[in-house]
Amino acid sequence: MSHLLDDPLANVAAALRERRCSAAELLEEALSRHAERGARFDAYKFLDAEGARRAARQADRILAGGSDPPPLCGIPVSVKDLYGVEGLPTFAGTARRLPEAWSRDAWLVGELRRQGAVFTGKTHTVEMAYGAVGINPHWGTPWNPWDADRHRIPGGSSCGAGVSLWEGSALIALGTDTGGSIRIPASMTGTVGHKTTKGRWPTDGVVPLSSTLDTVGALTRRVRDSVYFFGSVDPAWGDPAVLLRSLSRGSAAVRVGLPRCGIWRDCQADVAEVLHDAMAELQGAGWSVQETQGGLLDEAGHLYMHGGMAGAECRDFLERDLPGWLEQLHPTVGSRLERTPSVSDGRYAAAVSERGRLAAAAPDLFHGVRVLALPTAILTPPCITDLEPMERYLEVNAAALRPTCPVSMLDLCAVSLPVGLDRSGMPVGLQIVAPAGEDETALSVALAAERILGDPLRRLDTPPALRARSEEA
Repeated sequence: MSHLLDDPLANVAAALRERRCSAAELLEEALSRHAERGARFDAYKFLDAEGARRAARQADRILAGGSDPPPLCGIPVSVKDLYGVEGLPTFAGTARRLPEAWSRDAWLVGELRRQGAVFTGKTHTVEMAYGAVGINPHWGTPWNPWDADRHRIPGGSSCGAGVSLWEGSALIALGTDTGGSIRIPASMTGTVGHKTTKGRWPTDGVVPLSSTLDTVGALTRRVRDSVYFFGSVDPAWGDPAVLLRSLSRGSAAVRVGLPRCGIWRDCQADVAEVLHDAMAELQGAGWSVQETQGGLLDEAGHLYMHGGMAGAECRDFLERDLPGWLEQLHPTVGSRLERTPSVSDGRYAAAVSERGRLAAAAPDLFHGVRVLALPTAILTPPCITDLEPMERYLEVNAAALRPTCPVSMLDLCAVSLPVGLDRSGMPVGLQIVAPAGEDETALSVALAAERILGDPLRRLDTPPALRARSEEA
């Protein structure tokens, strides 16, 4: 029982369905791990232990009902504090609780609730999700478990999501991704993150950052788990076993493009070395890897960072729906939002038009290849104390977004999976990028990569902060 939470998600679900373990027992193990690690890791804004226990008892009633239970019934899930969850407060990382309208189930939360998933609580987010570093001056910054001694950034804006997975209190961590907010923390915490194609899943009930770019999805511990989750939720599938069988066909030899672009050129040397070693392993297993043109990625990244589109849309939402909130944001976020153009500004309209032009050209990136391979992060996650000067924070924030925001601007989808550790012992993520609408392609290639490279939990081993806690115990 104590090891069931460490198994692949499909195995845990099978144990629940076969009544080898109850949802209540599984949850108590998850809560026990939170009790042991939660104070140090600080993944949660609010842990709802009693609500989770009620949900677990309801899941057990469904599991005992005799009919075929839904695939996520009884599975512990953490939820980024940007999603509405019935009965729970939503702060969106700000200092104040948002109005009651934001305490109703978001679309994705409702889908999981109908399946009998067990929500453990709300995980920390960067204020208004406007930042890739993962810092929240109001409520604290989760501890990246890959450094036992120094408080390194966990990546953002879904900064508590990956940490909750390592804590052991959740098997799925719901996040959002606008410019990289699922993929960045996945890379920096050694977990898997899937950025779905814009519009694939509704963002209803999620506090918006950018109406143009926001997507919803999840972090998991393995690509297999991500496939199971996607197959359980996506309306095109509804059965993870069917999706897994479909994705397992025809992925032995994959044509991968390595784009010639500034993302690869600016990647930290030891991070790039880990990624190239992983690509060499994949080539040794029969994959075809070739250089491709990637200038469009640099154009899209520059537009995201300097066009002000996401900031303008966030500012518009705050001024329209949450009057008075903008003035109360911490300067790390508020001062940047105040400098963005308004949606009525010609600069915003020009950015929207330019994004449309670039996205229309995105299919050219995949000429002769099935997917692209990029770093998910180009630098080692720094210590929080190193980011106190605003200039350094802005520098790291821009570097964190560099490999992921072009994918968002071009309406592509992507999966980040961990492939090794850099010289500082911090995780390195490989980003598999597929054309718009081809989430199954991204998942299929990432799954094939995982099968070749091995289970991420074995490839990376145990985070030092977890080892330190075990030794103390």
